[in-house]
Amino acid sequence: MPVVRRNILEDTAARDDYVRGIGLLKQEDSRFTTQQLGVPGPVVPVRTYDLFVVWHGRTMATAIPPDGSPRVRNAAHRGPIFLPWHRVMLGFLEKNLQRVLRKPDFALPYWDWAADGDASSPTDAEIFSPACLGGDGDPVADGPFAYHPADPATFTVRIEAAGPDGMKLAQTSRGLRRSFAQEPPFGWRTLPTGAEVEAALAFTPADPDPADRYDTLDFNASSQGFRNLLEGWIPKDPARPVHLHNQVHVWTGGDMGPSTSPNDPLFYLHHCNVDRIWAGWLNRYGPLYAPDMTAPANVYQGERIDDPIASPLGRAATPRSVLDVSAVYGYDTLP
Repeated sequence: MPVVRRNILEDTAARDDYVRGIGLLKQEDSRFTTQQLGVPGPVVPVRTYDLFVVWHGRTMATAIPPDGSPRVRNAAHRGPIFLPWHRVMLGFLEKNLQRVLRKPDFALPYWDWAADGDASSPTDAEIFSPACLGGDGDPVADGPFAYHPADPATFTVRIEAAGPDGMKLAQTSRGLRRSFAQEPPFGWRTLPTGAEVEAALAFTPADPDPADRYDTLDFNASSQGFRNLLEGWIPKDPARPVHLHNQVHVWTGGDMGPSTSPNDPLFYLHHCNVDRIWAGWLNRYGPLYAPDMTAPANVYQGERIDDPIASPLGRAATPRSVLDVSAVYGYDTLP
């Protein structure tokens, strides 16, 4: 039976299971070492939770070249693979949480950040209460992910973004960081709203090709389409460079900002809501995706509809294979 993903504020059982499961994955030895994963520094075991941090960090590093040149293909950001890639990542996390919780019916909860955006983006919203995900700080000082250095089981950030461009990985040992609603250029004062989500869902392409509703040439951070609207690179506006998905990362700040953003458990609740919005779009328009396999492999390899989505965590999927996930999970409500 498919599991049902619900709003974390409306399903306290899922919330409590999520927090407990994250703690278990943070303590579990993945059987990989930092040396095996190419993370400089002492050779130490990598915890299962931190495999996701490394995976995302490595992929992000290939997505945004330091010289600002066009993005490298076969990466998870700034292109059409953004939504399928993160859907696969969420699926691997959900399976691992089901395993450590010993609850095959566990479903990832989501954070409906647009509801908080509609409520004027309060930094003390319910999700940031000590009973839920805790608030901001350097380190976060309350809630289940507060840092207590004398406690060996405390939530600890062990791998972080490093280097002048933030695109390398380094070992560390510190608490989780968040810095809500900072002023630009280091933050953003507001969360996205429900009207902005609806505008992205309602996008209509100028070209009659149905797949253009999803994404268009050149399939990058400037292309028109639902994917890019939801990812948040358009509309282009120097006064407001962030939208929707990107805006949530920047508003949260701290560890949600760099390539190692999965260090914050809020990352998955955020991306679960992004996935829910995509599910709502698929429900409206059908299983549309671009580019298809006629796109030149020397340019779009890794992003075409039947190209494998590489993963170090399990069997590969393709964009086509995750357009219909109704046999695996669904959502309590769709936008």
